Amino acid sequence: MPVESSPPPDSPAWLVWATALAAAAFLAVATVILRRLRRGEPVIERRPQRPVPWDGGDVVVVIGLTIAIAALVGGMIGKDPAVDRSLTAALGLTSVSGMAAIGWLVLRGATGADLGFASAGMVPDLRLATAGLGLVLMPLLALASVLNQLVPYKHDVVEFLALRRDPLAVSLVIATAVIAAPLVEELFFRRILQAWLEKVVPEADGALAITVSAAAFALAHQGQGLAFVPLFPLGLVLGFIARRTGSIVPCILLHALFNAVSVGLLLAAPPPVAAG
Repeated sequence: MPVESSPPPDSPAWLVWATALAAAAFLAVATVILRRLRRGEPVIERRPQRPVPWDGGDVVVVIGLTIAIAALVGGMIGKDPAVDRSLTAALGLTSVSGMAAIGWLVLRGATGADLGFASAGMVPDLRLATAGLGLVLMPLLALASVLNQLVPYKHDVVEFLALRRDPLAVSLVIATAVIAAPLVEELFFRRILQAWLEKVVPEADGALAITVSAAAFALAHQGQGLAFVPLFPLGLVLGFIARRTGSIVPCILLHALFNAVSVGLLLAAPPPVAAG
């Protein structure tokens, strides 16, 4: 559930420095990628990995569990809930769905490594996530800003922060958008779905599996204006990282960093002034 940025804060100096930093990061990462490609080197070294143990039936069960939990949560909060209740429900739904999916797959014999939680180490994974952020941040937020002019972005987080900025409210937003959503969405889309597709369609580069999982990831965010448009290329980058590493740890870190920047932009913007 990446959070798109609101209009930038009315601070030209802040905006100039932030834009320059994002542009420099993009150019630096793009230059490294081009150099590696010209030398015939992989953009990301392939880590040893094995096919996941689950099948299509397990994927259907996980989807069914998620739908059932969503229906239960929706019934509990009722129609047209207050935005704080809606955001709390989203946090609960995300967390419970993730735990249910992990529980089912563990019962089916999956290990932590099968679930994508194997790591090459926090430093290498964080370095990879930071490089990924440098590559996607400027172009995707710029695209989101343009699209927002055509169809305004809608999300409970945006509405919530327009109403409240107290520590409890900010903590709820961080728990939902920066922690729970990246962890569970990467588990669902980059591991449960994509890794299964990689097993079903064993292409050398995994292009089809990456594309399908990225499209599913983007379409899952329908109803949030045109947010699904920039989320598709973000899903492609995340899918490529997952394919090369066999891990969702760097994907979770990149996703969390991207959402953290977006939440930071929302918090940096002055709250709307209520009409008198």
